[in-house]
Order: sequence, then C-alpha cells, then structure tokens
Amino acid sequence: MRETMIEMRGISKAFPGVQALRDCSLEVYQGEVHALLGENGAGKSTLMKILTGIYQADAGEILFNGRETKITSVLDARALGITMIHQELNLLSNLTIAQNIFIGKEIKHHGVFLDERATSAKAAELLERVNLHVGPNTMVSELTVAQQQMVEIAKAISYNSRVIIMDEPTAPLSNSEIESLFAIIGEMKKSGISIIYISHRMDEIKRICDRATILRDGQYISTVDVASTSLDDIIAAMVGRKIAYVRKGRDKSRMLAEEILRVEHLNSGSKVKDVSFSLRKGEILGFAGLVGAGRTETARLIFGADLPDSGEIYIGGKKVLIKSPYDAVRCGISYLSEDRKRFGLITEMSVENNITIASIPRLCKAFGYIDNTKCRNEAKKYTEQLKVKAPSLDALVRSLSGGNQQKIVVAKWLLRNTDVLIFDEPTRGIDIGAKDEICELLIGLVDMGKAVIMISSEMQEIQRVCDRILVMHEGEIAGELDADSATQEDIMRLASKCDMQAE
Repeated sequence: MRETMIEMRGISKAFPGVQALRDCSLEVYQGEVHALLGENGAGKSTLMKILTGIYQADAGEILFNGRETKITSVLDARALGITMIHQELNLLSNLTIAQNIFIGKEIKHHGVFLDERATSAKAAELLERVNLHVGPNTMVSELTVAQQQMVEIAKAISYNSRVIIMDEPTAPLSNSEIESLFAIIGEMKKSGISIIYISHRMDEIKRICDRATILRDGQYISTVDVASTSLDDIIAAMVGRKIAYVRKGRDKSRMLAEEILRVEHLNSGSKVKDVSFSLRKGEILGFAGLVGAGRTETARLIFGADLPDSGEIYIGGKKVLIKSPYDAVRCGISYLSEDRKRFGLITEMSVENNITIASIPRLCKAFGYIDNTKCRNEAKKYTEQLKVKAPSLDALVRSLSGGNQQKIVVAKWLLRNTDVLIFDEPTRGIDIGAKDEICELLIGLVDMGKAVIMISSEMQEIQRVCDRILVMHEGEIAGELDADSATQEDIMRLASKCDMQAE
C-alpha cells in the first residue's frame, strides 16, 4: 500500500452567488504524478488555492502525511512542503536567478548580512538539479520562458517541497523543452516528491501521470488509473458527454471555389523565407510545424502587424498593399492572435464593447453618434450565435473562461464581416469541451462562406478540421498535405525534415 501524502475530504467552498466546490475529494500518493482534470470552472484552481492556503474551505478537512492539518496561509503550506508553480510565472525580472530563488529566505552571515556567495552556490546546486545550465547571477529578464519555468521549479525545490503543483507547465514550451521538463518530473518522482499536474493536454496526461482525479461543475467525479483508462472515458467524465475526434467528411466542391487570398514569395529575414500559398472561399487551411517554424510570423506579415522584406498579397485576384492591421481589415482579413488577452481583447471592458469595437463606424447614427441600441442588438446576436457563456453583455471580459474569451474575439470579426480569418493557436489554454466548440465553430465559419487559416501545434485538431495542411520548417513551407490522408507521422516528418535528414 503506497503512502498517502495529501488527502482532501469533503471540501466545499462558496463565493457570493457561486458554489465553487461541493464535497470534493483528492488523494495523492507519495512519489506519484497525479493529474487534476476538469473543464475551466470545474473547481481545480479553487481546490488548489485551498490546498496552498490562498483560500480557506467552508467545510471539509485536509490531511498531510496522515495527520489532519490547518492551512490558513501560503506560509503554512510552504512549511508543510506544499508549493505551486502557477501558469503565470511569478519571477521578478529585475533580480538574478539566485535572488529570485531565495527571496524571503535569504542566506545570511550571522543572521544579519546577506551571504551572496553562499546564495549563488546553493542556487547553482538547484539549477543543476533541474538541468538548467545558466549562471545563478544571470538576470531573470535575460531568460527564455522555458528557462524561467525551470527557475520556478528550482525555487519550489528550495522550499524542500514534498508536494509540487504544476498548472499548465508546458503551455509556453517547445517539444524539446517539454522533454526536459518531463525528465525533471521523473527525477522528482524518484526522489519521493508528489506532483499534482494540471493540464488540458490529454496526451501529456497519458504519458506522465499515474492517476487522475476528475472534477466537473465543482464536484468530485472520480479518480482513475491513467494507464488502464482510455482517453475517451477520461474526457467523457470531464465534460459529461462523449467528444468525437473523428474527422468529419465535408463537401469537396468547396475546393473548387474562387480563390480569396494568394500570397507570393513572402520574405522576412530568416523567419519567413519565400512563402507562397493560396486560400479559397469555404476552405480551412492548416499551418503546422514546430515552435519557431515561422507560422505566426507569416500570419503577422499577412495582417500587416509586421512588414515584409518582399512579397506580394492578392485578395480576390487583385494585388493589395498591406502596411498595417487597418489595411488588412479593410481588405477583409482578420487575425486572432494566440495571445488573445494582449492582442485580441480589452479585458477590462465589457463583452458588448469588445464585440463592437472594430465596427464602431458602422454602428453610428448621424453626426457620428454611436447607436447604443444597435450595438446592443449586434452583440446579443453574436453571443447567442456563438453560444457565449457570460452573465450579461455588461460583464467584463476578464471574468470569462478562455474558451468564451476566444468566442468574443471571433464575434468581433464576424460583426466586422471579414472574409479571411486567421486563427493562431485557437485552442491554446482552453479546456477540452471548449476546444471541441472552437473546432466546430471553425467548421461553421467556412460553411458560412468564410475562409480560415488555422495555425496550431495540436496535430489532432489540424487533422480534424482542415482541408489542406501546409507544414513549415525554419521559415519555409516544407510541404503540403491533404488532410484526409495525412498522418501525424507525415506532419512531423516534414516539420523536422532537416533533423531527420541529419540522422
């Protein structure tokens, strides 16, 4: 019988007007990687905030190493050896790695003066444990996101943590960086550290997790052995329904439709090299490739967010000059960035304002006065059409889930009536049920006669929704695949062609 490190029993938590958790349970063994799964709003974050002392439960109990304990603050949790690495990294960029790791627990001479040499030496030992080969006195501002992730892990280990919670740790990482992270998780597991792993990436859950606890609508559903439970069953437990990932047959006559966009010999330094392709009305064109392959850079050039060194863009057969996003929108092109909060939304504004902001000139009365009734009606129409879940049109966008925020961006461009929609990682950071809705939404858009470019690192989704797949490698188009016959192996072979040729 394996030793239980953490046990949470009958945990309930309510906020004004919301029952966030109701009689939830979680049991984590020593030295296991335990997945905590559920859609956005299922209660995962609330449960972990209770475990780490940010919130206090209204009912229930927590046992640590078999003994009931009270966790009333983050300091209480750390004293027990419980730490959390949040999805939004919490490092101070103007301090060194060593200073970040030991902030609040500085090593001192005689308890008074900072011992910088000892701090650096201890930090170097921790960096070695997480396989990060960077000097401890390097400024955090000089690190990549992946390196900062490793520093967060080193910081967690420095607390002598026995339980480490990782929230979407691979979201900003490349494939090679993910491999490094998994190796570190394996070493921590061998040393008896328990990992609570939160992720929407089901392939990761299958690969590294031992067991999974599933929450839905704030309630405990089940705990399953990952190896012996199919992904379909895990997903069905999360969303309360079966989700089919089978590619849906679509009318191939759309492929003969008129060309709506053509790009010829687009270049931008070493990031985009001689990229040419066409897009037809009613088509979903997928862009696959590894991180840094040039997919986002190509999209930004088409949208005018960056200027190319050379190349031509044609809309409806006519050459157009796009020097800014304003020019692109006038030409009927919209771009939904992978960083929707930074580039797609104004999170402190309402649902209505975010939907209508790109179409204000068309929503005005005489003399430039905004027609508030028309704005309201249009926002209402598109939130209903896209099935946006929001308390009201006046709700702030920051209060919505990731999937609903993505729908707000889509609504904005549908109202603006653009013909070409470029989706950059449209399902990143959203839960499995919302991913399914976004995929269906993309298919619905082309059924309406729109043309869609989908950039995604999720090969399964690329295969599911796209008609053709362009695979990029080091700024170039490495090949084109028919989505009906393409396999993930075909995509990866093109995406990493130079590496494979070198072997």
